[in-house]
Amino acid sequence: MLAMMLAKIISTTFTVYSIMLIVRILGSWVPELSEKRFMQFIAFYTDPYLNFFRKFIPPLGMIDISPIVAFIALRVLESMIFRILF
Repeated sequence: MLAMMLAKIISTTFTVYSIMLIVRILGSWVPELSEKRFMQFIAFYTDPYLNFFRKFIPPLGMIDISPIVAFIALRVLESMIFRILF
């Protein structure tokens, strides 16, 4: 019972963070949104994570593939946590 609850909390946390990353990435396409308090909240929590990957993966012209790598890393981290705990 406790293990199932912990698994649900972990899964939900990773899902919410993934959604925040998607909102941040899509929001970056609309510069006016950066002024909104909601987007500032999202950026505060997602930019450090995304910037970590941007240090190692520079944009390819106008295309920034670092968010793709960030999503993959997030899924791998979630999978590792589940393997360790369960």
